[in-house]
Amino acid sequence: MTSALILAGVRKGGDRLAEFAGVEHKALIPIGGRPMIERVIAALRASGRIDRILVSVNRPKALKDLDVEVIKAADTLSQSVVEGVTALGTPALVTTADHALLEPEWVRYFLDNLPDAQIAAGIARSEVVMGETPDTKRTFLKLADGSFSGCNLFFLRDMDALRGVALWREFEALRKRPLKMLQKLGPRAILAAATGRLTTDRVAAEVQRLSGLTAGKVEMPFGRAAIDVDKPEDLILVRRLVGDEAA
Repeated sequence: MTSALILAGVRKGGDRLAEFAGVEHKALIPIGGRPMIERVIAALRASGRIDRILVSVNRPKALKDLDVEVIKAADTLSQSVVEGVTALGTPALVTTADHALLEPEWVRYFLDNLPDAQIAAGIARSEVVMGETPDTKRTFLKLADGSFSGCNLFFLRDMDALRGVALWREFEALRKRPLKMLQKLGPRAILAAATGRLTTDRVAAEVQRLSGLTAGKVEMPFGRAAIDVDKPEDLILVRRLVGDEAA
């Protein structure tokens, strides 16, 4: 079995999406009649693969009514992951409270298709994402083997994998700045990109070189796995999608 860490901290600058939705905390924004973090918790439990769930949140009192373990988030997201996974132990799946469309099937697929690596991330091809949600606005990383979006699903196989958390967060922060990401990956990645040979496997190899950890990916066949609730238009889209499913 695997433990799960749900990141529910709020970025610096305030909880603007919560203000837009008129709730105390972003994680409590109602979607389909219940707070979106409850949807995430329910999906993890229903997967049958998660035996313990911990929520990392900047204001634990805001989630006091949840039937789940809660820990106060650290000052940075990467440190919150380190502290949360240290409390849980490994192997651990990491996701976010705004992954409101999360389905048990996605969790099972992700865990069943993990590579033999210490760290792994779920990704989805642009054509899969746009095929399911053509009106979504996503940022895709264009590589030689396709264009990809992250799916807010990460796996840490052992405690040594925590060494790669800070690096992972750096790449997450640079996902909309491909040139900066290439610079971080190094000259070999820059050359591969310039010659049209930079693939997802090559990126994983460069991450492995930089972190000293074995790294891999799980390509998800579920386009909606790439959708999270980061801004008002995301919230409007996700509420519509949930309504469509319920109709």
